Amino acid sequence: MKVLIVFAHPEPKSFGRALLDRSVQTLRDCGHQVVVSDLYAMGFNPVAGVSDFTERRFPDALQYDREQKLASQRHSFAADIQAEIDKLLACDLLILQFPLWWFSVPAIMKGWIDRVFANGTAYGAGGMRFDNGGLKGRKAMLVFTTGCFPAMMEPDGLLGQRDVILWHLQYGTFGYSGLQVLQPFVGWAIQYTDAAQRREYLDQYAARLRNIECEAPMATHALADFTPEWRLRADVEPCTAGHRRVV
Repeated sequence: MKVLIVFAHPEPKSFGRALLDRSVQTLRDCGHQVVVSDLYAMGFNPVAGVSDFTERRFPDALQYDREQKLASQRHSFAADIQAEIDKLLACDLLILQFPLWWFSVPAIMKGWIDRVFANGTAYGAGGMRFDNGGLKGRKAMLVFTTGCFPAMMEPDGLLGQRDVILWHLQYGTFGYSGLQVLQPFVGWAIQYTDAAQRREYLDQYAARLRNIECEAPMATHALADFTPEWRLRADVEPCTAGHRRVV
């Protein structure tokens, strides 16, 4: 299996880095091929702009998604974007690893998503989304550390249900582009843990990765589950954190 890990942490001595190093070692020991995009170490530019394209369809005013579509057809992305797209298309499993900031990813990783999950590549016209997305046939998972405790991300917790917090990433980014989503791995309340707890997290993550090929993806909805009016069909039961029946 080919694994792409996109890593975003500004501190090279962080526990996040320890998780990354352990994951790379474990996956390679299991015979998998691993590529790492360490965004801070790369100095990855997170800002989308006109320099992302070597040719333009609309030179007078930037229409970013439409320029992405042309670049997807003509391979006219800037070199840094094309390199990441090539890694993405080559992988069987995508892992995004980061510290959870403001219920989301750090800005540098959001910029990676904006620039690399391109129109015409990850999604696009002709119904290229969800189970027909441009990245179908691949799997993805989130791996992140937090400053909060598990009880805070329960359905009745202070912050709300974990998969609701992650909805925009697991459904809105992964799912929309056709990726099958695996359960996330979380290192909870890292600054409040001791060395023994951190070692346990590392061991738990390694144990999970040894069997990652066998994991079933989280339940989701296919395009056929919705009516022409974009509503869940009456005969389909909601199966995700973000769908429910409206009475």
